[in-house]
Amino acid sequence: MVRPAPGALARYDGAVPATLVLVRHGVTPLTEVGALSGGDVLGPSLTTVGRRQAAQAADAVFRLGTERWADLARPQTLVASPMVRAQETAAAIGRRLGAPVGTDDRLAEVRFGAWESLTPVEVEASWPGDLAKWVTSGTFAPPEGESYADLGDRVGPAVDELAAGSVGRTAVVVAHAAVIRSVVGRALDAPPSAWGRVRVPPCSLSIVRIWPDGDREVTAVGHPAAD
Repeated sequence: MVRPAPGALARYDGAVPATLVLVRHGVTPLTEVGALSGGDVLGPSLTTVGRRQAAQAADAVFRLGTERWADLARPQTLVASPMVRAQETAAAIGRRLGAPVGTDDRLAEVRFGAWESLTPVEVEASWPGDLAKWVTSGTFAPPEGESYADLGDRVGPAVDELAAGSVGRTAVVVAHAAVIRSVVGRALDAPPSAWGRVRVPPCSLSIVRIWPDGDREVTAVGHPAAD
């Protein structure tokens, strides 16, 4: 059973939450140059640095419930985005946990459409002001792509279903920066226009707890895997 933690959301009714550990994938060649890497293309793969980050994330996840956040249940379920970088990161975590990797297509990164694989400078050159509008409006979408609100509509049901099946347990979700921002943003009741303010470094851990009645607690955001 999940033990209450100091400073945790007060629940005097004995209700038990599901814990979701959100892990961003390691770096890829596109991450390293700051290009937009969305859900329209399954690749690229992790770089050598990204694979090392994935191994560090796997060790960090393995220690959950012991040295790290001892009040959390040990991870039992592992699900990932279908993108190659997320699958490779999840495979490293799965080997460390001895757990199979499930895949949910709804956890794919936000679709950047015509902006896919472009740097912010390149996007600005062809679509002046639109990248900033995408980040700050929450409802503006790139050509043939998704807004943050669109992303939340896709990711939200997947997260809610996973939480409903993980009451009293810890599930690990390997996904992407925008996906994790959407989960954290919903947990804080923040509008999509604010989700871009959440920083999620590669292979960092963010932890959200969700109760059956919908109450949510954000335990950590962007916590480094290596310390």
